Amino acid sequence: MIEFLFSQYTNYDTIDIAFEIIAVLFGLLSVFFALKNNILVYPTGLVSTIIYVYLLNKWGLIGDMLINGYYTTMSIYGWFLWTRKNDNQVEYPISWANKKEWINTFVIFIVTILFVILIYHWFDKFNDWTAYIDTFTTGIFFVGMWLMAKRKIENWIFWIVGDIVSVPLYFYKGFTFSSLQFLIFTIVAIFGYLEWKRILQQKI
Repeated sequence: MIEFLFSQYTNYDTIDIAFEIIAVLFGLLSVFFALKNNILVYPTGLVSTIIYVYLLNKWGLIGDMLINGYYTTMSIYGWFLWTRKNDNQVEYPISWANKKEWINTFVIFIVTILFVILIYHWFDKFNDWTAYIDTFTTGIFFVGMWLMAKRKIENWIFWIVGDIVSVPLYFYKGFTFSSLQFLIFTIVAIFGYLEWKRILQQKI
């Protein structure tokens, strides 16, 4: 069983395996803080995404690297939004997305997919079925991160969908630690949605 799960790492540099484990641990911390509506979601997330940008660039996984590069940028943006207050009240509290935000969500999803398609064609990365799945998950995760920065409860739905798809995808790519991370992400995202929904209901 151990060999089945981790044999992919035989030819990996020890330092890269260590980096992946660190990125996974900080990624898990980040999702836990997101569930708790705690601003530490962003600094812990930054550690994870920056490491992944380095690793995924080294491994030639352009789409995944783009996702984490975007996460890094949006983590800084979200960190800023979550600290903003108006009359000593949080300016961006947990809420449901309105019609305008759903339109923005759709636009972000479509533009992201088109952008990734162009990048993949440019780098000739459409040489495996995983590239097509990457295109979809990149759109899903871009939207999820944007909605989280705005503290919209729907962000959890997009994380759940993207995480479920990523579990077998990352295992197939040979990154067992990351695959296990996405499995845990899926479970935490479900609880995150339920927790944020509970917080919203208490405000009614």
